[in-house]
Amino acid sequence: MSSTKDEFRSGFVCFVGRPNTGKSTLTNALVGQKIAITSSRPQTTRHTIRGIVHRDYAQLILVDTPGLHRPRTLLGQRLNDLVQDTYSEVDVIAICIPADEKIGPGDRWIVDQIKLMAPKTTLLGVVTKIDKVNRDQIAHQLMALSKLLGPDADVVPVSAVKGEQVDILVDVIASKMPPGPAFYPDGEITDEPEETLMAELIREAALEGVRDELPHSLAVVIEEVLPREYEEDDLEDDKAPEKRAMLDVHAIVYVERPSQKAIVIGKNGSRLKEVGTNARKQIEVILGTRIYLHLHVKVAKDWQRDPKQLGKLGF
Repeated sequence: MSSTKDEFRSGFVCFVGRPNTGKSTLTNALVGQKIAITSSRPQTTRHTIRGIVHRDYAQLILVDTPGLHRPRTLLGQRLNDLVQDTYSEVDVIAICIPADEKIGPGDRWIVDQIKLMAPKTTLLGVVTKIDKVNRDQIAHQLMALSKLLGPDADVVPVSAVKGEQVDILVDVIASKMPPGPAFYPDGEITDEPEETLMAELIREAALEGVRDELPHSLAVVIEEVLPREYEEDDLEDDKAPEKRAMLDVHAIVYVERPSQKAIVIGKNGSRLKEVGTNARKQIEVILGTRIYLHLHVKVAKDWQRDPKQLGKLGF
């Protein structure tokens, strides 16, 4: 692959697959920092998060899309439209299949849809979660995925969690990109607004350990982000410089029914407090500063089916 590295290459790649195939985890592993939320819940990703991978010889822009699925709501249809737009604009579509699950009708449906939506886009197969199985199972899955995609598609095995084969995958993707300049400055890892990343991290924390009916009904909006203000007396405190480097983040978690609001808040507010603590730690890493997170839960009745409310919530 050394010939690939003779000239700088750049382009866009999209990871595609059924829910819970490791797409967002893979995005984070390639970027080297968490920018996409990960959850075992279907339809966790709702935005096309762009992650940027820098190498001396290439720059890859990873587009982490919502999973393609048969839509049951207006939200579902809008997510599918978002996906279709993305497929036609990227240079490479990487189809992710876990090493520990057989290829099924859902996988075949996704591949068929991609070939219809983006017939000219280069396809690549990625067998994920190879740390969960033995070598024979990996080899079997590589052959099965190769057969599904056809002889022209390369297939690469990876473990995003263990970091195995991640650099090999970067090299293979880069080899399929056209020669061209870097789109983003060195060191930039995403072009997603900080408010979107914050909202996504709060939603991820709220999804942990909840019942099946809740994930689709959760939406998070960042109301405002303000520098923490202090009284004059506080500024004389020894800890004043630390205190001043703090942000107040006000966010609203929207659900569709009062019963869901009770689940998110928990007994005596215990769950909401846990959500706030977990989200705050992740947000502080991304922002590089301390924050105070103000969380409120509101009911927006059946927002997934209401065009006006979908627009208000950013869809």
